[in-house]
Amino acid sequence: MLTKSILTATAIALVASVLIVSGTISVAAQGMRSQVFFALLSGDEGVPPVNTNAQGVVILRSTDEFGLYVMIIDYRLIVNNIENVFAAHIHCAPVGSNGPVGVTLFSGAPSGGLVNGVLVKDAFSAPDGGAGDCGWSDLEDVVDAIENGEAYVNVHTSGVPSGEIRGQLTGRPQVR
Repeated sequence: MLTKSILTATAIALVASVLIVSGTISVAAQGMRSQVFFALLSGDEGVPPVNTNAQGVVILRSTDEFGLYVMIIDYRLIVNNIENVFAAHIHCAPVGSNGPVGVTLFSGAPSGGLVNGVLVKDAFSAPDGGAGDCGWSDLEDVVDAIENGEAYVNVHTSGVPSGEIRGQLTGRPQVR
């Protein structure tokens, strides 16, 4: 079981690396400034921790086309060994604390089955309308929160509605 988890984590990390590198190169080639953020998601990061074999990675890339402050954040959320996902969000809070929703990444009815792979690939150009609890009025506020260690991603399931896997967003490599 441990070997399977190590292999899965290695595969997720490899996919994340490829996505980060390919995304950064394509943005640079188009003359855009780009910033990449990511989080490794696990039950251990939950508050309180959740006993689960599920794991994941989220990669976000902010782009500011030619410095004109037309910012968009593209993202991919890749999960493994998780069932009945109904939502995934960026929340505002530091490590070890829970906070309100700032950005919805995924919302839908629980699929009823096991998910292994890309849960969602999309983009957003503003925080959720109710993100006032986070104090975020635009994407610059979201990026500032990530850079200051004040944002995390949580994947919610019907089995653990408060969030089965979680990871703090960062632009720095994470070692586990």
